[in-house]
Amino acid sequence: MEKQVKIRRYEFDWLRVLAFSLLIFYHTGMFFVSWDWHIKNDHLSEALEVPMTLMSQWRMSLIFLVSGVGVYFALGYRSAGTFIKDRLKRIFVPLLVGMLLVVPPQVYFERVTQGFSGSYLSFFPSVFEFEPYPAGNFSWHHLWYLAYILHYSILLLPLLLFLRRTKLSFHRISRPVLLLAPALWLSGGAILLNERFPGTNALINDWANHYLYITVFLIGYILMKAPELQEKIRNLRWYSLAIATVTLIILYTFYWLNWQEINGVEVALYYLLKQSNRWFWLMTILGFAMQHLNIKNKYLVQANEMVYPFYILHQTIIVALGFYLREVQLSVGTKFTLMSLGTFVLCFILVRYVIKQVNWLRVPFGLKPKTQPVLRATTEAAASTYIATSEQAH
Repeated sequence: MEKQVKIRRYEFDWLRVLAFSLLIFYHTGMFFVSWDWHIKNDHLSEALEVPMTLMSQWRMSLIFLVSGVGVYFALGYRSAGTFIKDRLKRIFVPLLVGMLLVVPPQVYFERVTQGFSGSYLSFFPSVFEFEPYPAGNFSWHHLWYLAYILHYSILLLPLLLFLRRTKLSFHRISRPVLLLAPALWLSGGAILLNERFPGTNALINDWANHYLYITVFLIGYILMKAPELQEKIRNLRWYSLAIATVTLIILYTFYWLNWQEINGVEVALYYLLKQSNRWFWLMTILGFAMQHLNIKNKYLVQANEMVYPFYILHQTIIVALGFYLREVQLSVGTKFTLMSLGTFVLCFILVRYVIKQVNWLRVPFGLKPKTQPVLRATTEAAASTYIATSEQAH
């Protein structure tokens, strides 16, 4: 295995923080749009669906891609056995705790809107019947990402180790190939799988999502092994933005703003445009991030550490705030502001002043336990920023 060179990749730390932060705005928006979600405002907003449609193109794909970057660094200085133990501790434990303690309030508020009249204490034992949601009350809800990345990290480990040992060269890849080949790969998977396996986030039989997320996860992993590939993506950033904008305009004009049923060849054309647009946005975001976000900031380390427990907590707070605001006579804009800002503030208080300070809460929320100050300072000085990120993010 090649020797791990400990470097600081601030741009991927920034991308991780920004991508997970956007989930707060996205999940707040789900309260106001017509798409299926756990609870809804008394008035919905068609206008809000326009930017949310764009964000849905790349938000989770970017998170899985950045996760692939993190796993590359994490494997660079660990054995396979140590890596698996770390994934179980960093991912499985928060997932289990989240399913038993963090997600149930979301289900409870939803059941109340559906007619349940009991208290939370009377509702909570039903979680341990382990009947899957939506028929039952046992669910991972927004924490599905943890289940997926845990399985990808472990099941793909032989391939990941092989890729680390294998010399890869991308010098001969031209700009058109870099733009078009992944777009066609993603499009082919969508054409073959999306209609047969609509996305469920339930892990089982979610093959269209697995095709997409495994692909971008591996792209992120391979990207760190190929500096020449990073340079090509950086140089292509304006071309990527241009073609992403063109395909986005086509999608909004002919599909998203006036959706009608499509079939046959038009379905294939739609998925070709949609998945290509997804890849072009990923190329755009990566290119500009690698050009402009490789910047050290005194708040970045703290934000990088706090973003994982933020992610675990945020949707429960959004659902709770939405439950109590849903029939309040305020505008959509006012409610959106109150819910998103309130979620940031409450998450910050809980993470900064409770979870980070109480050692036995740290591991269940994805943080490393506190160590002796001298040892911790030595460890943090030795490790790269992004290696620390990879230990906590996935």
